[in-house]
Formats: sequence, structure tokens, C-alpha cells
Amino acid sequence: MDAASTSTLYPTKEEVRQWEQSFESLLNHKYGCLLFRTFLKGEFSDENVDFWLECEEFKKMKEGKKATIQRAHTIYNEYIAEQSPKEVNLDSDTRTATKAALESGAKPNMFTLAQGRIEQLMAKDSYRRFLKSKMFLDLLNDGTNTTSSEGTLQAEIVSS
Repeated sequence: MDAASTSTLYPTKEEVRQWEQSFESLLNHKYGCLLFRTFLKGEFSDENVDFWLECEEFKKMKEGKKATIQRAHTIYNEYIAEQSPKEVNLDSDTRTATKAALESGAKPNMFTLAQGRIEQLMAKDSYRRFLKSKMFLDLLNDGTNTTSSEGTLQAEIVSS
């Protein structure tokens, strides 16, 4: 990858300002989402954004395919089932509704309710702390990320 294409991976000042105004803008920007994930990892809550991203990818899968059904079970068992390895914080009604959706077939929208709950949780809690973090403020004020995670973020972006 050449220097010109590497430089386009980083957000413009305007994009960073958009993240400050819109959580959705942050999640939908590759670098922004990775930066937010790095922040969440430091707070030991990166499972939330990981689950959100898994749901986004799942929505693109074809209904009724064996791979889709397998992926639905994997997501459920990894993030939603009680005592799962990366269990996200969902109320029992949402957990029950998602389990019922899984049992009735792996449809692209089956995680919509759970994903929405986690997005609300992140928007009200983690996102607000992220906007006050040194990681974000350095990027906003200087236009560069001076945290030690910059190399890791660049590697993650290039590899994906």
C-alpha cells in the first residue's frame, strides 16, 4: 500500500467533527469504528461494538443458506446466550425475543432488536466517554491520533 492510499485511511477533520455530532457517523466510518473499538477495549466492553459489527455483516447474508443459519447460531452463542464468552448486556425480553427469532429461522433482521438495544447502550454511555477521551480529543484537536494504538489501527484497517 502506498503513502497516498494510507493517508486516505485517516479521517479528515470534518469527518472527526461529524463523529462528535453523530454516533452513527462514527460507527459507519471504518477508522472511527476501529478507534471506538480500541477505546472500548480499554474499558473492557469491546464486545458491544463487536456484536454490533457482527449484526451488520449478518444482515448482508442470504436467508435460508446453511452458512447463514450457522452464523446466526454462532452470534447468538457468542454474544446473547447467558454466560456466553462475550455476553452483551441485554434485558431478558430482548434476549427471549432474539432466541425466538433464532428458533423460527435465521432471517437477516433477526438481531435487529438486540442490535438496537446495544447501539442505544453504547450511544448513551460509551460514546459520551469516548468523546471526552484523550484518544478522541487528540484526533479532533491535532488531526492526528497520538495514542500508542495508532499502528494497531492502521494495521487493522489495511488488513480488512
